[in-house]
Amino acid sequence: MRKFKITTEYITLGQFIKATDHIGSGGEAKFFLLNNDVFVNGEKRTERGKKLYPGDKVSIGNDEYVMTDDQKNKPKTTS
Repeated sequence: MRKFKITTEYITLGQFIKATDHIGSGGEAKFFLLNNDVFVNGEKRTERGKKLYPGDKVSIGNDEYVMTDDQKNKPKTTS
């Protein structure tokens, strides 16, 4: 299983499949999700806007990923 680091609170499924080079542009996401088996935490998903958070697991064909939290690249917050 590969780790995929996210630097924001979440990433959408459409952004994720583009970032992992399963599609060439964001416009292909809808068609890719309808024509391929994509699972998030074991459930088949077709919504390109599905939010992925650290700890979520994504399977696309034989490729498996887990979202991880990239703490060192997160924006600093001050109180």
